[in-house]
Amino acid sequence: MTDDARPAASKPVTHLREHRGWARRLPLATTVTVLAAAYMVAAASLALWFLTVLDNPWQAIALAALVLLPVLWYHVRRAFGPMHALFRALSGTVASYRDGDFGFGLSWKGSVDLEELVAAHNHLGDALRDQRLALVQRELLLDTMVQHTPVAMMLVDPHRRIVHANLAARKLLGEGRKLEGQSFEDLLARSPEALREALQRGGDGMFTVGEDDSEEIYHLARRAFRLNGRKHELILLRQLTAELRRQEVQTWKKVIRVISHELNNSLAPIASLAHSGAELLKRGQLERLPNALATIEDRARHLEGFIRDYARFAKLPAPRLEAVDWKRFVAQLRSQVEFVYDGPAEAGIGRFDAAQLEQCLLNLLKNAHESGSSPREVVLGLKHLPGSWRIEVLDRGTGMNEAVLANALLPFYSTKRHGTGLGLALAREIAEAHGGRIALLNRDGGGLCVAMVLPDAV
Repeated sequence: MTDDARPAASKPVTHLREHRGWARRLPLATTVTVLAAAYMVAAASLALWFLTVLDNPWQAIALAALVLLPVLWYHVRRAFGPMHALFRALSGTVASYRDGDFGFGLSWKGSVDLEELVAAHNHLGDALRDQRLALVQRELLLDTMVQHTPVAMMLVDPHRRIVHANLAARKLLGEGRKLEGQSFEDLLARSPEALREALQRGGDGMFTVGEDDSEEIYHLARRAFRLNGRKHELILLRQLTAELRRQEVQTWKKVIRVISHELNNSLAPIASLAHSGAELLKRGQLERLPNALATIEDRARHLEGFIRDYARFAKLPAPRLEAVDWKRFVAQLRSQVEFVYDGPAEAGIGRFDAAQLEQCLLNLLKNAHESGSSPREVVLGLKHLPGSWRIEVLDRGTGMNEAVLANALLPFYSTKRHGTGLGLALAREIAEAHGGRIALLNRDGGGLCVAMVLPDAV
């Protein structure tokens, strides 16, 4: 397609020229009108001349038309032949555009109207070619990214045939060979049993292949969508072993640091006081011995509680769901810790593990009291939503900054000097074990809101 900004030799151009002599720059309608008028005058003049020879005027008109017909045919062919060729060329270029071929152009030297048509056609071809080039480049980039991503990707058609598999999928499931065209069910039959079970469960999930040192952990994701009006499924397999192992090592390091810190804080004073007690006993200074023994007992009991909290978090059993009267449950909580209740007097029946939820809310309410709120500002809210219960623990303490909010629910994270970092983590574990969720947010006017949502399974 011609373009003044492009080199003329960059693509082949079909040159078409209109041969109409003096009228080649006139509009087509004007040229046709002038040509028709000229032939009518010529026909009339020739008919008048024939009337001098023939007596019948109709014969004179017919003879004049017969004489001028070859000349008329010649001029019509000369005037409209290039246009006919142009129309054929335009039709051919449209067919080529449809087939994705944009490597040529048209050039027309003739009437202004047709020049504008050809120019518009060429601009359309340029636009289509640029769009096609951009599309090809995007497809190439996308294919390169898909092929070289470490995530194994497979596209399965409605007949359960694999229509696309990237390099990671070939390496993982096909020993490096192409998977396109194979039956997905046949491929699964040759795959590890853990993968088959994960696919049978439906939805996303994680599964483990192998044992001990050869164990590999994968995440499975499935997405269904329509392609060309037909339902397809995209299956993604991502290996998480290395990433999880790194996280596991970091977690263990953090656990060891926390435990070491807490043990040292308790064992060092115990050892020192035990030595001091022995010295006091030797000297007979028995009046100072009870204080040393009391401090040893206090540090030992603190250490016992610390270990017990860790054990409780590590061995949290699956919740035993049972019908619980909310009114009685709230009364039981109030007998152990002070708070203001904000909820319906007769809330009805919930279904949860009463012991676990009680422990969870006791931790949250004690945190609210330790935030600096007065007892009257510690509130337990309860609200029945469609299909769920919303429980809120509110205080008017100092709240949390963004960094603490982002990490407060993680195990072993604590801003307290003697905190274990397990209170909020245990609350999160209990909420998620019930199929719910928990969130922290600062309140307008100061303070913190801990919101827990539990499904209404009644």
